[in-house]
Amino acid sequence: STKFTNKFDNFVLDLHYLCTMRVLIVNTSEQTGGAAVAANRLMRALNNHGVKVKMLVRDKETDNINVVGLKNTIFQKWHFLWERLVVYFYLHFSIKNLFQIDIANSGTDITRLKEFKEADVIHLHWINQGMLSLKSIRKILASGKPVVWTMHDIWPATAICHLTLGCNRFKSRCGNCRLLPGKGSADDLSAKVWRKKERLYNEGDISFVTCSKWLEGEAKKSTLLRDKTITSIPNAIDTHVFKKTDKSEARENCGLPKDKNVILFVCQRLTNPNKGMAYLAEACNIMAKNHPETLNDTVIAVLGGHADDMKESLPYDIYPLGYTTDINKIVEIYNSASVFVLPSLSENLPNTIMEAMACGVPCVGFKVGGIPEEIDHCKNGYVAAYRDAEDLARGIYWVVKEADYESLSKEAHSKVVSSYSQQSVAVKYIEVYNQAIAKKHYNI
Repeated sequence: STKFTNKFDNFVLDLHYLCTMRVLIVNTSEQTGGAAVAANRLMRALNNHGVKVKMLVRDKETDNINVVGLKNTIFQKWHFLWERLVVYFYLHFSIKNLFQIDIANSGTDITRLKEFKEADVIHLHWINQGMLSLKSIRKILASGKPVVWTMHDIWPATAICHLTLGCNRFKSRCGNCRLLPGKGSADDLSAKVWRKKERLYNEGDISFVTCSKWLEGEAKKSTLLRDKTITSIPNAIDTHVFKKTDKSEARENCGLPKDKNVILFVCQRLTNPNKGMAYLAEACNIMAKNHPETLNDTVIAVLGGHADDMKESLPYDIYPLGYTTDINKIVEIYNSASVFVLPSLSENLPNTIMEAMACGVPCVGFKVGGIPEEIDHCKNGYVAAYRDAEDLARGIYWVVKEADYESLSKEAHSKVVSSYSQQSVAVKYIEVYNQAIAKKHYNI
């Protein structure tokens, strides 16, 4: 009888939270960066499925009533500047690696905010560069509220870096960091931050979520997270917005030729070597050399700034499309492409591939991070060998010249609908929230 009563009480509590759950998503930016895009899409997906979600950001950029910006911009700037100054000091006053390192030594205490007090679950996303400090996260944990943390990169599982790029120290203990002068020392900045994170994670329970199975596997290798719950849930996408439209009409609206193959490349900063621009240029030159007829029927469209800087290195005509945040325009650009190429050297689960595939555009990328989880090799696109420009060229040519293009396009769209739709992602996150709440209330 007592056992039945307890089960019934637990069931009632589960039902109560399912119907009235309030979630506070915390991210540094509202719109800028892949994590911000993913967090926004998750907020909309959850709100559409009955969860009351608000988003707390440092950089509020729209008038969305569900997004709350931190007040007192002077203090917010100070948090950012102080962290950069400390990092700058440890780099011996060199700007090299200045923005590859985050130490979370300064940030805002959000536990006093009304939105925090109202929330049943605190959902952290990308909280670096002065948004939250490790001390801020400690206060969140001390509040007793369930905490879920979506990892958009490896930083929560390392000391100070967002990209490991072959370094395996995080698997045991950070120190002698490659990002610090002289590759650091056994008790360098990375070792100090590692100890702080170690104490933080031991003080409270956090449910970690990764956006890709690849990152889940990497996170589980970290001794920082060895006793933590880590699950993988992909980012969501609104397939009612990102969808296939008439390619000819899209090209006309974008000012692109209707009678040529269009290779689309998207990049916010071409100067970032991790985005693989050099590999794309080499691949295009290989393709032009091996298949000279493509010089007359292939062009490259670039969504992002400084496209003109690429002209010297590419054999094909370039169509600079500039930088835009207009979603309708972005959807039109995707639909105008014959193939989307992402030659990044490090990626989690890129939103851009998901967006292109939702528009029925086959994609080509390197076998790195979560890219092979999105692109099914030779089924809806092509996965090239890592850092292999020749295989990248082979993949681009195969998509636009040799493959059954209509089949690739159909499979690309189907993959997104079945794996990354708002409904499927929202249901998975609701389950994570309920489990986190149950841990707190049932002490399991």
